[in-house]
Amino acid sequence: MQNFGSWSVLTTNFLIVLFIAMNGVTFSSILHLCNGKWRFAVRRLACSMSVLFPIAGILLVVLLAKGGSTFTWMAQPHDAAHPISEWLNYPFLVIREIAGFLFIWFLYSLFIKYQAASDVDQSYAAQRRFRNIALLIPVAYVLYGTMVAWDFEMTQLLGWHSASYGFYTFQSNFQMFLGFFTVVVFFLIRSGKLTKELPAHIMNYMAQFMLGMTILWTYLYFTQYLIMWYGRFPEDMNRYFNMMNHDFAPLWWTFLALKFVIPFCTLAITPNRHNPPVIAMVGGSILVGTWIERYTWIAGSVDPKFYHIPMSSLVDILFTVGVAVVSWIAVKWAMTRQGLIRA
Repeated sequence: MQNFGSWSVLTTNFLIVLFIAMNGVTFSSILHLCNGKWRFAVRRLACSMSVLFPIAGILLVVLLAKGGSTFTWMAQPHDAAHPISEWLNYPFLVIREIAGFLFIWFLYSLFIKYQAASDVDQSYAAQRRFRNIALLIPVAYVLYGTMVAWDFEMTQLLGWHSASYGFYTFQSNFQMFLGFFTVVVFFLIRSGKLTKELPAHIMNYMAQFMLGMTILWTYLYFTQYLIMWYGRFPEDMNRYFNMMNHDFAPLWWTFLALKFVIPFCTLAITPNRHNPPVIAMVGGSILVGTWIERYTWIAGSVDPKFYHIPMSSLVDILFTVGVAVVSWIAVKWAMTRQGLIRA
């Protein structure tokens, strides 16, 4: 347990990279299904984030190879009061995580392929094929996102369960992607490296999307807490109380401020939704807030005496900086290779 805090930093980085890779395609799929006309301006940029799948895959293998360091329940005593479920069978966990990851990677790559084909082939067959794969993306995202949320976060505390945790987590990560993508778009516009200029209203549309997802995330955040508090489930509430009232309290209230207070209070004011620097600032706030949120839930699953403040050791910094630099290089390479930005 002593090293679990630092190892949780790597788990958090894996989840952030994974959901950025996934949500570029998920975002494009949603815009297509909603017939958003502005999708043509951003969908290739968004889908270029899928280049992060190999990095996420490597991190997944490392985490699964060190299962005893990644999953706290493997080191927790299993007794009649806290029996281990069939779901927490480690060989089964490894198989489902690897199989799920490979399936998602394949399906999302297929979406990108059919999307590119639909741009050059306007036939009914090509458009219908693309629409059908677009319909599968949200379903796959929900199912796989729920499994990842359960395996890497919810079940870290043996016996703890929340019926809405999957929805809460994959929606939080979608909000995170919107913040991340907004920051990327802002700096690409400012840098002048885009090969095709984006319409001026794109930042406003991203601001509106972030505001809507912020409200939804806040609803799920409060609903999950309210059910346990109102139902008086002391064992379930202990996980909340430990994080909210002990050493992780600054982290808990910080991610709430970064993911709700700042985005909502800023974007609810109409002029701010037309101010690109302000919109990018909100996107950065959501991104940082989500990283802290993921870490708090993972590292906060142990006894408070083992709590570890992130970035308080060299290992934490090396894990995070290393993953960030490699990811940035990969995304830049993908955008350059696809002709989206100038070298």
